[in-house]
Amino acid sequence: MEKGKISALQMAMLLYPTIIATAILSMPAISAKYAGNDLWISPIISSVIGFLTVYIAVRLHHMYPGKTAIQVCEDITGRIPGKIIGFIILFFYIETTGTITRTYSEFIVSSFLFKTPQIVVISLMVLLCAFCIHGGLEVLGRTAQLLFPLLVLPIFVAILFLAKDFDFGNILPILEKGIVPPLKGSVAPAGWFAEFFLIAFLLPFLSDKKKGMKYGMMTVLGVTVSIVIVNLIVLFVLGVTTANKLYPLMNVVRYAKLAGFFENMEAVVMAVWIVGAFVKISVFYYAGVLGTAQWLDLSDYRPIIWPVGIFVVQSSFWAEESMMDITRYILVGFPFYSIFVQVIIPALLLMIAFFRRKKVKPKTQK
Repeated sequence: MEKGKISALQMAMLLYPTIIATAILSMPAISAKYAGNDLWISPIISSVIGFLTVYIAVRLHHMYPGKTAIQVCEDITGRIPGKIIGFIILFFYIETTGTITRTYSEFIVSSFLFKTPQIVVISLMVLLCAFCIHGGLEVLGRTAQLLFPLLVLPIFVAILFLAKDFDFGNILPILEKGIVPPLKGSVAPAGWFAEFFLIAFLLPFLSDKKKGMKYGMMTVLGVTVSIVIVNLIVLFVLGVTTANKLYPLMNVVRYAKLAGFFENMEAVVMAVWIVGAFVKISVFYYAGVLGTAQWLDLSDYRPIIWPVGIFVVQSSFWAEESMMDITRYILVGFPFYSIFVQVIIPALLLMIAFFRRKKVKPKTQK
């Protein structure tokens, strides 16, 4: 079905923007609502979910090598229960792809293309991602490798441009109200870190499978460090007002100036957001398409790229009516939905697989 191969490094370059793309814009405000000036601690706590998710996905792959999460479900629980669990996972990824594209369009339309209909922005992005996916996983991996520097370098450039506006006193006092506020602020980011379960759709196609765990864990660490840095940048510039902003990073870059020449960096943020959103939507879209083809026992996933794409466009309008609804969903519903589908269900599958193998071994020894 998928004959392409990617390296462990390319897998990491696919996963990094998949998590970081949407997180750097809205996560500082979400964490600040609960954690206040301790918002930088929240992603560190949330990263536990990321490390756990990667561990579960890699362990499942070791037990059932060469198979994705959808195929593993049937092997562990049987055909009918496996189809039901697989459908739940697929529905989550396809629906979430719609939510991501809707969030992307809301940001673009509300910040830059004020008179452009959202359906145009969403359709063009899904169309671009569909062409990339049609080329196969190797094309997707090489595209992410090419675009990766555009996601990482702006963070360091932002530090350089904004350093003169930093007020390091905004970080104090640390843990004034204890660990509870950062814990509350870590709930929503945990939903993002659970998305590392997408690694289960990439591990079967690694050219160097032994490095899957290593690079998966390194990616979680890289994402955590990046989010902590972004949260600190926002905190040092905006202070306690961070919680009142919809996109704090956008507000921060408006302060960016260097030598009285480089300023008005909003376009850079938009470019980074578009690049990151493209990779994120592509990875989610690919997982949905590949998983659906495997769930339907098809020999090739390419014929269903366009039908799934149409459903993604439609679902982007079904779920939430406005940005306010999307924000409420990200705060209240998505973290628990994401953790249930991408952490709890795989953890239960791993436990069932472990106990089944433990029972089989004594019988084979006799």
